[in-house]
Amino acid sequence: MNQSELLALLDTLAIPYQKFDHPAVFTCEESEKLDLHMPGAHTKQLLLKAKKKEIYVLAIVMHDKRVDTKALAKEFGAQSFSFVSPEILMQKLGVTPGSVTPFGLVLDTDKTINVIIDEDAWEIGQFCFHPMKNTATLVIDTSGFETFLKYTGHDFQVRTIPST
Repeated sequence: MNQSELLALLDTLAIPYQKFDHPAVFTCEESEKLDLHMPGAHTKQLLLKAKKKEIYVLAIVMHDKRVDTKALAKEFGAQSFSFVSPEILMQKLGVTPGSVTPFGLVLDTDKTINVIIDEDAWEIGQFCFHPMKNTATLVIDTSGFETFLKYTGHDFQVRTIPST
């Protein structure tokens, strides 16, 4: 799925969004330097995999949160989590490093990815996510995001994600 296809899907699902085009950003630090005022939770999305188990988690957290991946893994009955390889990232979400987005969940037709959202980000009421590429950001509210997740067939949990 490319950006145009995603925007068409959001329009078809009647999910409102604001789109902000910008130079490519690969880290949250680079994104913070953009001279744009985008409302909503400035988040990062981490696709994690349990070592020795086929457990995948997409964690959506505030951009400045340091996730305790070991503590999070224990909550899923795993010993530890690591970041997925660029190959797995492309296979599971259709994106490259620096462009991770929950919109890629539309490609996870087997529903192998668990979605968790940090309650701090959820409470803001809007999210900032890349639309499959890191040269733009979409602002979408929580109800629109819920509609999108329902469309993809992914359940989600809003919870406190452990930090270091």
